[in-house]
Amino acid sequence: MKKTTQNKIIKLLLICSILSTLLYISADFICSVVYPSYSYADQAISELSAIGSPTTSLWKTLTFMFSPLIIAFGIGVFIVGKKRSLKVTGILLLLFGISGYAWLFFPMNMRGNIGGASDTGHLVLSAITVLLLTLILGFGSGAKGKKFRIYSILTMIIMLFFGFLVGTMAPKVAAQEPTPWMGIFERISVFSPMIWIMVLGIILLKNENEIKQVVRYKR
Repeated sequence: MKKTTQNKIIKLLLICSILSTLLYISADFICSVVYPSYSYADQAISELSAIGSPTTSLWKTLTFMFSPLIIAFGIGVFIVGKKRSLKVTGILLLLFGISGYAWLFFPMNMRGNIGGASDTGHLVLSAITVLLLTLILGFGSGAKGKKFRIYSILTMIIMLFFGFLVGTMAPKVAAQEPTPWMGIFERISVFSPMIWIMVLGIILLKNENEIKQVVRYKR
């Protein structure tokens, strides 16, 4: 395979980080607009794909490529990463992408009907996702100097803090009670690491010399 072709493939894998983030955020916004009476500020993202939700099929269609894009990016990070921490980050991204398929088997129920096996699995998957993202942020923080490390730590704190706030509101969702600001809190918690993934991809894309060295080494 020619160097230029290898170079393009690696760049394409890294570009998947940008595409995955834009895809997820766009899907969330589109479904929230289509869902009648849905409150972007007060309701959880998972309610867009809940059992019986009017946007379940649309959500699945729009986010169909999210996991493949994350998996592709994970492969790209693993290939480009010279440091052991970046190699680990690539593997963790792969696991994060693969875990995305599990959500299809454990959708949450609509408000007021929560409590079954599917909801339990949904909560377990949420915990696994938070753990994976925390590890990704931790290992990936060394990709680009002190500023990026600080940004990574801040992203981790934001994700966990707002995730905790959302967790405290879970009983209200089950009881079909109002959850003011829950949607905003969850989106801050979810979007912050996704934006970080996009930023990591951009940083690696800008490191042209490292990509060229990888291509040269592969030969």
